[in-house]
Amino acid sequence: MDAGYIEQFIEDSPKSLFPTVGSSERPDVVAARILEGRAAILVDGSPMALTVPFLFIEGFQNPDDYYARPFFTVLVRWVRLLGFFLSIYLPGIFVALEAFHPELFPTPLLVSVAAAREGLPLPITLEALLMLILFEILREAGLRMPRSLGQAVSIVGALVIGQAAVSAGLVGAPMVIVIATTAITSFLVVPYADLGAIFRLIMTIASGFLGLFGIFLVSIEILSYLTSLRSLGAPYLSPVTPLNIRGLKDTFIRAPLWAMDSRPEFLDAPDTRRQSPGQMPGNRKNRTNRGGSR
Repeated sequence: MDAGYIEQFIEDSPKSLFPTVGSSERPDVVAARILEGRAAILVDGSPMALTVPFLFIEGFQNPDDYYARPFFTVLVRWVRLLGFFLSIYLPGIFVALEAFHPELFPTPLLVSVAAAREGLPLPITLEALLMLILFEILREAGLRMPRSLGQAVSIVGALVIGQAAVSAGLVGAPMVIVIATTAITSFLVVPYADLGAIFRLIMTIASGFLGLFGIFLVSIEILSYLTSLRSLGAPYLSPVTPLNIRGLKDTFIRAPLWAMDSRPEFLDAPDTRRQSPGQMPGNRKNRTNRGGSR
């Protein structure tokens, strides 16, 4: 009936939380992935196209990155990476520092946080979980309602509930700031927005039991799982692991388009050439001049 149905039947790891099949509605994105040696799956009547294999790093890439200057794109990608990790780890780290490691707070900040939490009825872990669940309820309500009402409900609901919760003494103001920051950063990497909601809760619960050590244990488990994950046979963390230096041109950085002249090695494509080499504008000009002089 739609491309999403096919996706669930062709995944290498159907029980995985991480998406291993890409999807896009933009023809330029699909064409670029085909140019890299990937495969695209089109369904008659559906605006979505599936692309395989899909790698973890592709979630941080945006189609507009390739229309901007490479230097600005590098900055934006690092901002997305920072936002992704903040959206997952920030509530858990705050809970761990408050409950288990208060000595890691600077003294003025520790005094301020302690004063804000004075008289609150809930433990810090339950307080964080309550705010995270309320945020997910508001987000789901905003998505399901008509667009004209959804944004207003989300904004007004967040302001009213946050202010009312602080005024009623149910949560502290620092927790509201932490959850608000988490909510904003969770939308920086759209392909992993749903995934981030699950891992936020897991990290918060782990930090409530074991502090930073619990966050470390869960992170190691997730990283170990990611290294074993495959997308149509390709390692999910390629080209970071297994490391491929040439493949790093379009990961945490974005090299100029004329520099990306070969296809990723992990695709094992029969034709490894993406475009003709020597497409740098200065080199092309020099070749033309030499040809004219001859």
